[in-house]
Amino acid sequence: MMRRFAAFAVVLALTAAQPAVAQDVPDCRDDTVHLRNEGSVARFGVELADTPVKRSEGLMFRESMGASQGMLFIYERAQPVAFWMRNTLIPLDMIFMDARGVVQKVHENAVPLDITTIEGGDSIQFVLEINGGLARGLGITEGSVLRHPAIGPEAAWAC
Repeated sequence: MMRRFAAFAVVLALTAAQPAVAQDVPDCRDDTVHLRNEGSVARFGVELADTPVKRSEGLMFRESMGASQGMLFIYERAQPVAFWMRNTLIPLDMIFMDARGVVQKVHENAVPLDITTIEGGDSIQFVLEINGGLARGLGITEGSVLRHPAIGPEAAWAC
């Protein structure tokens, strides 16, 4: 019974986060990001980590996260960034973007509680954390583009 429930939960999670058609993308909102790749758009409701305190806490101590939810880390300027999974209880995909919102790196399935440093790159301004495995399932790769009001006038996909 538990195995059947777990399989149903995975199918439900992937279905809830399926990409929307590009024409269906609504106006930009602070609590939502859109990621566009070749021919599709994925939407996630996000919490913002836009202060040093919020960025240092991130998704620590959470036992779960909704399938179409995530956390968007926003830095004041592009810079080298590195993450780890200390006190993080759920596997995460980390999507690292430059100042224009263009994905530079995707780190898939970061291991819960692992303190190994995950380097994002030298010129990263935005990082989106989503449930582990979703980036691959949704086709989010290097070159995909993020849309969010925090990205300035240089955005590759402007609001």
